[in-house]
Amino acid sequence: MPWFSTGTAVLLVGAALVLLIAAALLLLRAVGKRQFLGTVQERATYETLHTASLAARPLRARLNADSARRAGRHLRSLLGVPALALTDASGTVLAWEGSTPGHDHRSAVPVHAQRALDSGRTEVLGPGDTPCDRADCPLRQGVVVPLIVAEQPEGALAVYGSQASTGLVLATTEVARWVSTQLELAELDRSRAAVAEAEVRALRAQISPHFIYNSLSAIASFVRTDPERARKLLVEFAEFTRYSFRRHGDFTTLAEELRCIDRYLLLERARFGDRLDVSLQVAPEVLSVVVPFLCLQPLVENAVRHGLERRAGAGHVVIRAEDAGSEAWISVEDDGAGMDPERLARTLKGESDETFAQRTGSDRQREPGIGLRNVDERLRQIFGDGYGLVVETAPSAGTKVRVRVPKFHPQAVQNGPAPE
Repeated sequence: MPWFSTGTAVLLVGAALVLLIAAALLLLRAVGKRQFLGTVQERATYETLHTASLAARPLRARLNADSARRAGRHLRSLLGVPALALTDASGTVLAWEGSTPGHDHRSAVPVHAQRALDSGRTEVLGPGDTPCDRADCPLRQGVVVPLIVAEQPEGALAVYGSQASTGLVLATTEVARWVSTQLELAELDRSRAAVAEAEVRALRAQISPHFIYNSLSAIASFVRTDPERARKLLVEFAEFTRYSFRRHGDFTTLAEELRCIDRYLLLERARFGDRLDVSLQVAPEVLSVVVPFLCLQPLVENAVRHGLERRAGAGHVVIRAEDAGSEAWISVEDDGAGMDPERLARTLKGESDETFAQRTGSDRQREPGIGLRNVDERLRQIFGDGYGLVVETAPSAGTKVRVRVPKFHPQAVQNGPAPE
């Protein structure tokens, strides 16, 4: 009689089949992986680029102790050196990667970095620069390269190994240039953000003196004759200023921007009365579209301030927002005094009337459309030159301003509308 039962035999056969299937799956996965990664050169290229992308992320946030620490380990892997250091512009060590017990020469880095920062060029370190009592020290030589941003030293990259070969010098120099480029891009990002903030501040300054005075004057005129209306107008004025002067968020939704415009027009109607007639035609599908903060209110203010104020009798403003597939099309049109197209074109280009007067000998006049130029520049900066304002105007023929906004844009999605 056999020493195992039929059930045991079935289990053994089943186990063998499982092992065969597992082996086949592992083989297919290995083959698939080799096919996906390609040749040795292709795999090396992928790994290099992947490591560089990991180092780029923290560097785009500015060079400090945290970003240097997070980028340092990837840079060390990229160069394949025993130790690597990143310093600031004063030579102070921000990060040290790869310390080996008994061979930590971190204390010598500031001296090495200062030499490179003072000379502005790559410094090659010999055995005398990194003295060590141990014969097996892996950090006897090194390379230090200054990190130059906008022609100014931002810090230094220092690598250490058993020898400073020509290949290591060239590789370290190129990696340092790449790091400098990432830091320069980070500086450009900060500059762009500062410019955007300055432009929003300019819009707020434009709103502040003219509109606030007129609004408060209109509210004051109702305090005795119609206290309830004065109270409601004051609440709307408070909500309008709260929205306009908020400190956070470069973007908002079209619905929020239109709500701000509605408050603005409510206050202006208190001043103009029946002279101001407004039509609003908005497709519900575009209310959630993200738009740059205060990109539409200046267009409406321009229609009232530079259009209807100069017009005798009643004036009409039409605000439209349409769904156009991947974009939202928005327009603000008035039948007011209009503008000289040539003067408006100069304003949008940033050329003042004073410059024009000096060039042509004409009299300087009050320059229109400053708010339009600000909005035009912001739209082009965020979405590209194809998304600037399109303005149709002529003296005594009114003005129509058209805006195209993409429904989905990486910068708008990343920054998003600020919470109210």
